[in-house]
Amino acid sequence: MDLGLQGKVALVMAASKGIGRACALALAAEGASITIGSRNQETLEEAASEIRSHNGANVLVVPTDVTREADLAAIVNATIREYGRLDIVVNNAGGPPIGSFAQFDDAQWQAAFELTLLSTVRLIRLTLPYLRESGSGRIINIVSTSVKQPIDDLLLSNAIRPGVIGLAKSLSIELAPDNITINNVCPGRILTDRLRKGPGMQQKREQGISEQEALKDLAKGIPMGRLGQPEELASLVAYLSSRQAGYITGTTIQVDGGLVRSLY
Repeated sequence: MDLGLQGKVALVMAASKGIGRACALALAAEGASITIGSRNQETLEEAASEIRSHNGANVLVVPTDVTREADLAAIVNATIREYGRLDIVVNNAGGPPIGSFAQFDDAQWQAAFELTLLSTVRLIRLTLPYLRESGSGRIINIVSTSVKQPIDDLLLSNAIRPGVIGLAKSLSIELAPDNITINNVCPGRILTDRLRKGPGMQQKREQGISEQEALKDLAKGIPMGRLGQPEELASLVAYLSSRQAGYITGTTIQVDGGLVRSLY
């Protein structure tokens, strides 16, 4: 299927590894030019080399801390200077730290808010003029299954990520006349560095369980019996960026192998 992304320009955040990197690869494979951002220049350059070697795509690298508004403005401005347009925005950032309610003070709550919700607000605000010019703008927010089913020891994520869902639902109505869609994608247990360092794995390491066995244990609670791959989630992001997905907006879709039991 031709997704109609040839000649489009995509901005993908937290794209140096894991899910963000897979999303950039998937969009480039469909013919889009890519700007990738994350804090680490070295891993960003490695990701860019991989994307170019796989697809021969145009890739612009801009080191970015999503909690800094000036950095977000810089990556958007660099994208427009390089390509002259912007069609697709993939909001993505590492999640807040694990822990229970008593462990977090105001500063940690504020940091989680800026990382998880305010960064999304800012990037959408900065890119909207160009998405309107595109005539078929696409915004995809990478969130978490915690917006549908709270995850143990991820209190900050459970509390703040639903704000992204409310934002997206509201904007799906406001931006529909501009032919801009906005959707949320919820990774389940996807095999990334973040999963390997997550609360479930941490507990198993403390119990003396090997990583291989710990990963097998994590997969046992998934109806499909295995962990997901970043590429499987990235395929959905590519589709939601496509012309075929032009009538899909305001949705929140999990990629989780059936892990979430919620009806909605």
